[in-house]
Amino acid sequence: MAEKVKKQKAKKSKNPELKNRKKRKYRYRKPVNWLFLLILITAFQVFCAAQILLNGGEELVKSTIYIVFGAYIIAEWVYFIVFAGVFGRKSFEVELIAFFLSGISLALTASVYPGKAYTQLIAIFLGMGVFIVLIWILSDIDRVIKLRIPVAIASIAALVFTLIFAKNINGARNWIIIGHGLMSIQTSELVKIAFVFVGAATLENLQTTKKLTKYIIFSVAVIGLLFVMKDFGTALIFFVTFVVIAFLRSGDIKTLFLIFAGALMGGIGVLTFKPYVANRFASYRHIWEYADDKGYQQVRLLIYSVSGGLFGLGLGNGKLRYVYAATEDLAFGMVCEEFGMIIAFTVLLTFVALVVYSIRYSVAARSSFYSIAACAASTLLLFQAALHVFGATDLLPWTGVTLPFISRGGSSMMCCWGLVALIKAIDVKTYKRYDKVIGK
Repeated sequence: MAEKVKKQKAKKSKNPELKNRKKRKYRYRKPVNWLFLLILITAFQVFCAAQILLNGGEELVKSTIYIVFGAYIIAEWVYFIVFAGVFGRKSFEVELIAFFLSGISLALTASVYPGKAYTQLIAIFLGMGVFIVLIWILSDIDRVIKLRIPVAIASIAALVFTLIFAKNINGARNWIIIGHGLMSIQTSELVKIAFVFVGAATLENLQTTKKLTKYIIFSVAVIGLLFVMKDFGTALIFFVTFVVIAFLRSGDIKTLFLIFAGALMGGIGVLTFKPYVANRFASYRHIWEYADDKGYQQVRLLIYSVSGGLFGLGLGNGKLRYVYAATEDLAFGMVCEEFGMIIAFTVLLTFVALVVYSIRYSVAARSSFYSIAACAASTLLLFQAALHVFGATDLLPWTGVTLPFISRGGSSMMCCWGLVALIKAIDVKTYKRYDKVIGK
């Protein structure tokens, strides 16, 4: 009997499929300790609120901080309790990152503009709503395929509407102002979700070049409209996202070289026939020569951000907050100055983690749509973060793009939550019925 058991064990150990299945099961059945990390994140947010209160002083500011951070922390815990306890989810890596980054955004906004803290909190809640709704939509691949054309049409229509009715703000026509400045919407941010969604859904089963041609036409239309709006930073982000999606679907390096060559020729043509475009980047690598003019913001960012050291000066003690658009265009500098380099680099590592997360789970995604969507969305967030950081520090031309999640803005916040929904959907543990199948 003992000999028979030994033979069975030896047979099982030689079965590579069984060994691989066990490895897959182990990899998918070892989620992070979300409760411990949530406690750490909550403690960090309480610490941020305490710093703002200590450096504030006005009773109105104090009541705002209590309400805003109290509501945000309660919303965090309710989300995890409901989805872990009621819906039985086990994996929360993506949500932890989103809540951590959104909390930093809320802290910066409440510290610099206490009156706008409620607006930013509402934007975060709307973003969470977008995340939950998208997770439900993405649960059914047939539903996704049916929605791709309506979403594409709505995206083009939204950009055309913006081009016609938007006001020129900071040289770009990409803001729709509602109610005499009461509310503003940046449609290009919301179209980012649609761009990835449509691309991944269109190329989910690429059997002919017809589908690829349709997506190329859609991409050219979107990027072209952004270019006409003079929103060059966002246009560049869309272009890189298009390249990533095209490569994930085809895997053809030669095609990518042709795409980049065409884009380079187009860029040279624009700079030749539209010289005012080049003037927008005249201060690149020369910001110290324009320290009181075009390079004013970047010079102050470089000076003040390094003063934060490893642990920062504390919320409310920085000087960069007094520079124009500090919580939007200079958000990374504010994080460096007031939170310190440790938190600043942690923020950047979270975007890298989203890319690693997408690549790791793409090999076992139940459809190529989820692999393409997750990898494209995470790359978009990482590339945008790189443009923000390297542009603000003059390592790349400054395009004025926001730092995902961190920069103040409702449209940007909703876009970021929508993109992480596309990343979250790649993990089968997101949907209980598929999690059970994988676990077998």
